[in-house]
Amino acid sequence: MNVLIVYVHPDENSLNASLKNIAVEILEEQGHEVIVSDLYAKQFKAVADKNDFTVLKNPHKFNYISEQYHAYINKTFSNDILIEQDYIAWADLVILQYPMWWSDVPAILKGWFDRVLSYKFAYGPGRYDQGNLKGKKAILSITHGGEDLSDYGDDGIKGRIDDLLFNINHEKLYYCGMDVLEPFLFPAGATEEVRLEHLKEWKLRLINLANEKPIQYRSMKSYEKTH
Repeated sequence: MNVLIVYVHPDENSLNASLKNIAVEILEEQGHEVIVSDLYAKQFKAVADKNDFTVLKNPHKFNYISEQYHAYINKTFSNDILIEQDYIAWADLVILQYPMWWSDVPAILKGWFDRVLSYKFAYGPGRYDQGNLKGKKAILSITHGGEDLSDYGDDGIKGRIDDLLFNINHEKLYYCGMDVLEPFLFPAGATEEVRLEHLKEWKLRLINLANEKPIQYRSMKSYEKTH
């Protein structure tokens, strides 16, 4: 299995770096091929703009989606986008390793979604179960600042984790056709004992990721109105 790890943290001594390194070690031990795309190390551009294209279809009236279509057909994306798209095309599984900031992804990862998961490459005209990345798997590996998951739930102050991650799992990854695995969440504020248990859990999941069943989201067809 070919595995792409999109690693998102500015510090190579961070918890996220440790989780990334563990993933590389375990997956390679299992015989998988692994590529790490370190967005901070490569200073990946977060802002989607005209500079994402070496040639503009319409330089006088800029439309980002239209330019993405033109760039996909003519291979005129900027080189940093082409590299990431080549990684995704190669990968069977994409792991997104990042810290939860303000209940969301770091801005650099939002830019990766905006710029790399482009129209015609990742979706369009097909969406959701008919997206262009159909057949690939994805999983979020996230660190959060709590001691446990008690803040996330029907009675938790932050709401349900499935709702919080819906915009990524469903509206980005599944939207592009990917099979989305249940996320892994690591409580950065936990005791050492709890942290060790979570590390053990992550290692076991990594060994068995190829066999995990994805979240069962509804198909596009199931939403079609009948007359």
